[in-house]
Amino acid sequence: MIIVPVKEGENIEKALKKFKRKFEKTGAIRELRARREFTKPSVKKRVAMQKAIYVQHLQLQDEQ
Repeated sequence: MIIVPVKEGENIEKALKKFKRKFEKTGAIRELRARREFTKPSVKKRVAMQKAIYVQHLQLQDEQ
């Protein structure tokens, strides 16, 4: 459960913004979207490998 302490006189929009930030950090929406359909472990591994290669390529380009 997410608890956002609200100080007296604090703006409700500010408290809502804190709540949204905390909720996003939990990763609940991301997990729900991932569970919407099953992905094989081999596909997950392949996607992770492609992402790692892409990030490494960007880092190499950044160094040059």
